[in-house]
Parts: sequence; C-alpha cells; structure tokens
Amino acid sequence: MEILNNIWLALSTPNETLLNIIFIPAALVESYLTLLLFISIFNIPANNRQKFQYVILNSVIGILNMIFISNPFNVILNYFFEILILYYIFKISIFKSISAIIISGLIFNLTGALILNPYLTALQISSAELATIPIYRVPYILIMYLLIGIIIFILRNKNLKINFLDYIDSHTKRILLLNFILGIITIIVQSILGFYYIDKVPIAITFLGFLSFLLYFALNIYTLTRAFKLITTTQKLESTEEYNNTLHILHDNVRGFKHDFDNIVTTIGGYIKTEDIEGLKKYYSQLEDDCQRVNNLYLLNPSVVNNDGIYNLLTKKYYEAESKDIKVNITFLLDLSTLNMKIYEFARILGILLDNAIEASSECEEKIINIIFKNDIKNYRQLLIVENTYNNPNVDTEKIFEKGVSGKEDHTGLGLWEVRKLVKKNKNINLFTSKDDKYFTQQLEIYNKN
Repeated sequence: MEILNNIWLALSTPNETLLNIIFIPAALVESYLTLLLFISIFNIPANNRQKFQYVILNSVIGILNMIFISNPFNVILNYFFEILILYYIFKISIFKSISAIIISGLIFNLTGALILNPYLTALQISSAELATIPIYRVPYILIMYLLIGIIIFILRNKNLKINFLDYIDSHTKRILLLNFILGIITIIVQSILGFYYIDKVPIAITFLGFLSFLLYFALNIYTLTRAFKLITTTQKLESTEEYNNTLHILHDNVRGFKHDFDNIVTTIGGYIKTEDIEGLKKYYSQLEDDCQRVNNLYLLNPSVVNNDGIYNLLTKKYYEAESKDIKVNITFLLDLSTLNMKIYEFARILGILLDNAIEASSECEEKIINIIFKNDIKNYRQLLIVENTYNNPNVDTEKIFEKGVSGKEDHTGLGLWEVRKLVKKNKNINLFTSKDDKYFTQQLEIYNKN
C-alpha cells in the first residue's frame, strides 16, 4: 500500500525529475510524428536509415537542450537544430528544410492551442499545475499526439502534399522565407505566453487565438499555391512563345524546301547523269544537314519535350548554339514525367552540360553537339547523353570536376563541380565522362529507385 501511495504522490504532485524521465520517450514519439508530418506534406523520400537517424539525433538534442538550456531558448535551439538535421540527413534544400520544420511546428502548436484551454477548464487546473504535475501533463501530451496522428492519417489518405517549393524563384523564396521566420517567432512567443497564462484567459479569447493561428497557416498555404500557379503559368507562356518561334522557323524551312524541290531534284539528276558520285555524296551531305535541322525543330515541341522548364531550356540552348554556327542533333525518346530524379536538379545538370558543350564546340573547326534523351529499359535506367567536338585532347576528365578548375579565363570553374555535387547527392545517379578523337561525352545515368 505504501508503494502505491508513493507512486500516486509522485504522479499527483510537482515532480520535475519524473517529468524529465517521461520527456525521453515523449521526445522520441514527437520526433517520429514530426518526421511523418513533413515527409507526408512535402513528399520527401526517406529510407529507414534516414528515419532512424533523424528520430534519434533530434530526440537526443531535444533532451540535452531541455536539461542544459532554459526556456524559451531551448525551444529556439530545437527549431534551429531540427532544420540542420533535416537538411543534412535528407539532402533537401535549406529552404525546404525550414519550410518543413516550420509547418510541422505550426501544426503541433495549433493542435496544442486547440486543446489547452478546454483541457485546463475540464480538469479545473492551472497552467502551472499542468506544467509540473505528471498526472495532468501525460494525458495532455497523449491527446495532442493522438490528434497529430489523425492529421497525419488524413494527409496520407487525402494525398495532401506541397511538392512545388523547388520550382519557386529566388525572389519568391526570400519573401516566403522571411514570412516563415516571422511565423516561427510568433509561434514560439505565443506558445510560451499561452502555456503559462492560458488559465487567466477566457476560452473565447483562446479560441480566437487558435483561429488566428489557423488563418495564418491557411494564408501561407494559399500564398504558396498562388505562387506555384503563377510560376506554372509563366512557364507555359514562355513555352508557348518559344514554340511559336519554332513553328515560324519550321514553316519557313518547309516553304524553302517546297520552293526549291524542283531545283533539288534537278541537281541530283545532274550528278546521276554525269555519274559524279563524289559530287552527289557531298551534295547529299549538305542536304542532310538541312533535313536534320528541320527534324530538330520538329522535336522542339512541348508535346515531345513534355516539361515546360526543360523545353524552354533546351530551346534556348539550341538557338544559342545555332547562333554560333554549331550543328545540333537532338534525339528525344524519354518521358520526362517519369524521370527518376528531381526535375529541378536534372535541369541544372542539363544546363551546365549544354553550356560546356556549346563553349567547347564553338572553338572547333567542325562544330557539332549531339543531345540524346532515351529510356534504357534493359538496364533499368534513363539516359541523357551530351557529346560535342572539342580541340583539347589533353583535357583531364577527372580534374575538370574539381572546384575552381576551368580552361577559360574569367570562368569560375564551378559548373561541373556543382554537377558532381548533385550526382553524389542522389544515390541512383551516375555521370560517366569519356573522350575519343572526335567527341567529348558526358553520359548521365538515372537508375530506377525501386
């Protein structure tokens, strides 16, 4: 009986030691729920090893902060370390890391604010008693975790995701980041004030505060959605403008072929009659170049290159190469909607490889770039191959990827260094670099994740 009395006394009276012990499993559960929240909302790929690393590391840091750092500074440090842990373990952008932690924190705080005043009112206790007495604290935490679990279940079943942050331009990111930082400061301040003074505030005011948080959250989601729609619309307008330009050029080329058709046939006939096979071969080679150009223009079509961003990039680089008298051959046999890597990273790599190819081939006597997109079903991979003529047979295919290495004056040498960083970041991606007497080749290999 005495043991039971001691247990009851420990649970029903202020007991900081017991609360600290309870905080250890609570930290693990909260870290896991936070993990499920942000991977559900932001569709972040996560294997079991990454999940385990995040939960353990985040829990340990949270416990240490609670023991050694006073409130509210430990809360601020927790958010800071959560962002860093998310950034380094899951290899996502710092902007996306901040967004994920802030939105997850906002959901936790909204849920806590929703149940806090009704909970205190129902048990007729003060916020101080809730903060110090285990028998009141534990049920409150369990109720909050249960509601968070329900939210995660709804998010997963309704497939509610934010998957467009990587496409937002830098200016919009800065605005949203400032908004998020102000939001997290507001959350921290309001949470602390609410927890310690909630029993002195009427339920109506508490409900109003909850609505304010909810409106802030809804406004942020609405802003993100509008920003994404604006970006998508801008990309589509750019694609339409580029495609119209391509159609005009294609139309002029077809009209030119139609106008010259009789002359072409007559010229071929002349070579045949005189049995000038060498002359015919030379003429056919020149004619084939024009036919290839028309074929390239046909491929520069949004229905073929089925991603607005990649279409705009490819079209821009094609015309840039043409302005430097570079012959560009394009083979496009890939559905970009099934690409097994982030389209944002793919675009960065493609842009850098094409810039380098244009620069290298522009200095050659024979200026050629071959661009191949294809699906290698047999080897479960997708391929991007960029090969170009070059005039430096001594180029080191390893050294060119080092930071600051460039064969050009006034060049930073960061392009291929950035490419290698992106390749290392993705375990299902390889970049194979080779050269022969004529072509310098970069082959990006994207393997299926499953």
